[in-house]
Amino acid sequence: MSRTSVASGAKQDGLKGMSDVALNPVWDLDSIFPGGSQSTELVAQMDSVEVDIETLHSDVQGMTTDASPSLWGQIFERLQAVQARLRDVSAFCGCLVSQDTKDAKAKLLSGRAGQMGASLARVAIALDALLTELPDAAWRALLAEPTLAEIGFVIDERRRRAKDRMDPARETLASALSVDGYQAWSRLYQNIVSQMTLPFTHGGITEPLSMGQAANKLMDEDRAVRTSVFREWEAAWSNQADLCADTLNHIAGYRLALYKQRGWTEVLHEPLEINRMQAQTLDAMWAAINRHKAPFVDYLRRKAQLLGVERLSWHDVAAPLPSGSDTFTYDQGADFVVRQFATFSPAMAAFARQAIDSRWVESQDRADKGTGAYCTSFPAAGQTRVFMTFAGTFGNVSTLAHELGHAYHQSVMRGLPVLAQGYAMNVAETASTLAERIVSDAAVRQADSVEERTSLLEDKVQQAATMFMNIHARFLFETRLYDRRRHGLVGVDELNALMLAAQKEAFCDALDEYHPHFWASKQHFYNTGVPFYNFPYTFGFLFSNGLYARALEEGPSFADNYVALLRDTGRMRVEDLAQKHLGVDLAKPDFWESAVLLAVQDATEFLELTAKS
Repeated sequence: MSRTSVASGAKQDGLKGMSDVALNPVWDLDSIFPGGSQSTELVAQMDSVEVDIETLHSDVQGMTTDASPSLWGQIFERLQAVQARLRDVSAFCGCLVSQDTKDAKAKLLSGRAGQMGASLARVAIALDALLTELPDAAWRALLAEPTLAEIGFVIDERRRRAKDRMDPARETLASALSVDGYQAWSRLYQNIVSQMTLPFTHGGITEPLSMGQAANKLMDEDRAVRTSVFREWEAAWSNQADLCADTLNHIAGYRLALYKQRGWTEVLHEPLEINRMQAQTLDAMWAAINRHKAPFVDYLRRKAQLLGVERLSWHDVAAPLPSGSDTFTYDQGADFVVRQFATFSPAMAAFARQAIDSRWVESQDRADKGTGAYCTSFPAAGQTRVFMTFAGTFGNVSTLAHELGHAYHQSVMRGLPVLAQGYAMNVAETASTLAERIVSDAAVRQADSVEERTSLLEDKVQQAATMFMNIHARFLFETRLYDRRRHGLVGVDELNALMLAAQKEAFCDALDEYHPHFWASKQHFYNTGVPFYNFPYTFGFLFSNGLYARALEEGPSFADNYVALLRDTGRMRVEDLAQKHLGVDLAKPDFWESAVLLAVQDATEFLELTAKS
């Protein structure tokens, strides 16, 4: 997808309504709460939500098990309304911190939003405790209440989960203590990252890069640049390793202590329940991957040959091939994404166009931004926002497609009750990865030369290798970290050793150099909202492979079926979702085997193409 092919494609099959005006790469937050961290409207909403939470809590505490189904309906309606408004507040504060990591006021507001979340959790705990006390007859009457029909699955899930936890008093105490304990460690990590910069010398001039900018440099086409930045990257994280180790130890220690009090013996109990999946499903997925890693080891070796090195270093794995695809402007990348979405679903393309033109995307490459990329929702406002740093690579184009896939998923959930919109990370990554697959396949098809096709195909295979190797290393590391943490604090040297061992195992020891401080640099390990922020990516990647194959079979009609599947993601366990919409059993190996083999086909094609060069 060279600059020429992007431009010509826009002329050939551009969408109506596509603007010739240059896109603004800075998102618009003022349409939600004007004034940024100085917003008086934001503070007013926070004040209002706090009052509503306290009033709701008082009313829930006054309820008894003989409350009428209609009263339950009113309570759940109020809960969903305040939850949506609090989500808008929390998401906005998160956006403020991401766009400017030095915004001290934004960090304070984010901390206040965290306190409000804990207050709402008290309401949920009290409400769920009442659900567990309902007699069977009252429970059946509640589920039959028409106003609760669309959230019946969620209510039943809440009741079951409440029975699996501590008594309400202890759960309330744990939730309150987590704000200045558990969650505070995550905020400390964010503060550590916000203070970090990385010196980058180019053309005799040295400038400080944010860690987000530095992460993009790790994928630079110039290996000398990558190597230099990686040395500085490792050194920077080494300098912060003691603080990061303390943070990670206390996050893990809190979880283990809480699990013990709840009677949970397996560390995967919570992440599996959050993702609404069975352990057998996870085991079947990893087993299928382990059976087919050999082609990806061959891919890593071939890429090393193409880069002119004996074996790849960590910073080479995501690097572009020489003489590969051109660089792109944000406008070109955005237009290409929209046009390719249109080949799958006009509705999906129209949504992406709206999001881009409405400045729901923050893509500017500038200092003081946070690292990574994400999509966040504003359910009360009916909007989403995408955060990323666009530096001109095709990988950035893929990231834009990925995050807009998340945004589209959130958009099709509108109209459902708020509680029915609460889908888990694994199915969230399905929507984003499918969007990314649509764009990457189109780029390969439209390549202008064998070299460009090879480069773009390599990008696809690289993503699969990430899911099967890099993500697997994260999963292995985190599993072993918790096993080790049960016996005491884990020091920096041991954390490095655990990370190194996990990377070597997951990559089948195919690399020459690894990233021992990856545990410090990867913010996912410090997310207190989602434990094991890793395997859902691989689940989403492979589940989207199955959906993509079905889309190719069914043609245009699949777009509507896809929306139906997405709308069910907040009200089904994943095994039931797959059975209903695909007719497959995720706890058995067949589906995972076929999904992995689709990725193997790409690796095989890449090896064949490069063997001829």
